[in-house]
Amino acid sequence: MTIEQCYNAIESNYEEVLGRFAGNKMLVEKFARKFLDDPSYQLLKQDYEEAFRAAHTLKGVCANLGFTQLFKVSSDITEELRNGNPDVSRLPELLGKVAAEYKKTVDAINSVNE
Repeated sequence: MTIEQCYNAIESNYEEVLGRFAGNKMLVEKFARKFLDDPSYQLLKQDYEEAFRAAHTLKGVCANLGFTQLFKVSSDITEELRNGNPDVSRLPELLGKVAAEYKKTVDAINSVNE
């Protein structure tokens, strides 16, 4: 799988991200692979304050890398956690959506040039 196919697999706009990286495909791939080492997703399972920071960081990283679907669900959970008093009945659903998109994104990145 190419990095462009990876972006297609996760329903994200590769051309937009490529533009952010001045057309450098290798740089896009390099930073997409660095995403795999970002601890933000794992930190979502901490207390609400830590989870908010992690969700906010994950949202920002996804925005910069153009991981559109993971950005959307990360944004949803960020907003739910923002005030420190989330609706706990919504958290399992939101975390489930983040988990599904995170797995899809990680699997796609890991498939690049296999």
